[in-house]
Amino acid sequence: MSYFRKLEPGLSQLLELFSRDERWLIVINADPDAMASAMALRRIMIHRVSDVGIAHVNTISRPDNLAMVRYLHIPMVKFTPTVAAQYDRFAMVDSQPHHHPGFSGVHYSVVFDHHPLSEEEPVIADFKDLKPEYGTCSALMTEYLYNLKIRPGKLLATALLFGIKTDTNSFERESCDIDIRAFRYLSKFANHQLLSRIARSEFRLEWLDYFSRAFTSLHTVRSGRYVYVGEVDNPDVLVVIADFFTRVHEIRWAVVAGVYKDTLVIIFRGDGVVRNLGNFAKLQFGDIGSAGGHKTMARAEVPLQRLEGKDVEMFVFKRLVSPPKRVRPREEERQADAVGNDRKKE
Repeated sequence: MSYFRKLEPGLSQLLELFSRDERWLIVINADPDAMASAMALRRIMIHRVSDVGIAHVNTISRPDNLAMVRYLHIPMVKFTPTVAAQYDRFAMVDSQPHHHPGFSGVHYSVVFDHHPLSEEEPVIADFKDLKPEYGTCSALMTEYLYNLKIRPGKLLATALLFGIKTDTNSFERESCDIDIRAFRYLSKFANHQLLSRIARSEFRLEWLDYFSRAFTSLHTVRSGRYVYVGEVDNPDVLVVIADFFTRVHEIRWAVVAGVYKDTLVIIFRGDGVVRNLGNFAKLQFGDIGSAGGHKTMARAEVPLQRLEGKDVEMFVFKRLVSPPKRVRPREEERQADAVGNDRKKE
């Protein structure tokens, strides 16, 4: 039995799209899994097209993401109309075109992703491989490298390994056998010291003040905890604080909220046993903003104007302790898609 699935005839169909006369741009919502997958696709395309670049639609600010870019020498630019005009065709990894407004304006010829599919917004591309049963897009791209007999170099293998590690939370989140196989396969080629250095880049010095606020505003919500840290310069700090509280033995799930610019951002983290946080986020906040995610991790974003001047901290607390609200079925899928790249960014 093959170590990975055989990709023919799809692989040949993919390669037929590449022309040495065309310039390609891989567009991502940058996080470790997306950046690693983009590196893998770039490696596949580099000798088959005139040029291939990588562009991100989001701001890269989390320390581990910045460390990954720096140590693995990932060549990326911000996706803008000016940048897009320099390329002939476009590809996407670890996302679907409707996941982020920044993806609009171009047609994606190639799409690789592992997020849930939307019946209302199907992916239209010349070639697509969508595997929602996979835990990571990095594992999916490793399959393509393997089938093409491309041995990943140290930097690429390290990137893919980190992509799998972060998106599966070291296999504590949902994953499949392919993710495990890819992790084992890549381990032979990766630089593990470099991987450790990137993984340990979790905090920024200026974030410690937010931790201080969190420790002094901890509220009990049944078996979970709720924290409101006020205004933040970067919503990524909310994710970091929420992840921290999941490491406290007595806390089964945690909600960390803060205000970024004109938006209330609420991060959910937990063990997925006591409560399905994706459903909980949708039920409690889906009627006033975008909300959704997975059992163990979710996110909600609410425009401040919808609070109509209410105290933000108490507004969130009352929503968390109130009986579950109802969300229209069609809205549920749209909301899940709107925050489906929550790791992404997180």
